[in-house]
Amino acid sequence: MKNYFDLSGKVAVVTGASKGIGEAIAKIYGAAGATVVVSSRKKEAVEVVANAIVKNGGKAMAVACHMGNMQDIDHLVKETLSVLGNVDIVVNNAATNPVFGPVVDTDETAFNKIMNVNVKGPFELSKKFYAVMKEKKSGSVINISSIGGLRPEPGLGIYSMSKAALISLTKVMAKEWGSDNIRANVICPGLIKTKFSEALWNDDKIMHTMMKMLPIKRVGTPEEIAALALYLAADESAYCTGSVFTADGGFTI
Repeated sequence: MKNYFDLSGKVAVVTGASKGIGEAIAKIYGAAGATVVVSSRKKEAVEVVANAIVKNGGKAMAVACHMGNMQDIDHLVKETLSVLGNVDIVVNNAATNPVFGPVVDTDETAFNKIMNVNVKGPFELSKKFYAVMKEKKSGSVINISSIGGLRPEPGLGIYSMSKAALISLTKVMAKEWGSDNIRANVICPGLIKTKFSEALWNDDKIMHTMMKMLPIKRVGTPEEIAALALYLAADESAYCTGSVFTADGGFTI
């Protein structure tokens, strides 16, 4: 039988890959045969993940990159292409949310930080890799949004807005780049047990409310999002582009 979801010979760049969903994606890609560029803000943290992939028989390299810093993004692209000479899969997973509360209480600094990391960064990174993917008529861009991008989450107004913008950006990429056989899809996770969302899943009151609304009565895992990201990276999803995939335990039903 065919070895499904094989990424052998492909180069994958994963941002925000030092922990949580990004780490799980990087590791599953490495296990599937891809050479993984593990990227996040701190070099030491991504080196740990890259070393774990190599220890398990995979191939990986670590590149520090703050997705709100355009010079860092340029460095990530140049380092990837100079060392590996190619890119096949781009996963924009890095995100930030420095504020919690009403949008009227969000100052300009926080607004700009959220939009730069969550929207502008993925736009710039994908755009910089576009020429390489266009030349070989092949590529998959996978953006990690949130169910907050489908409907605003309480206290997460600007974050939700940024994730809605990322969904729209994904559809624009899919429409404009499809003729070059470059696909773009977006995953909208629900409540996943990561450090990023710890304030939510570690709050008994919030969890009590969530469990009333969730058809699947539990919090999701990073590995469950990574499995979906593997499908979207592999050739088996070759006819999927511009699609919005929810993985939220049924929360948005």
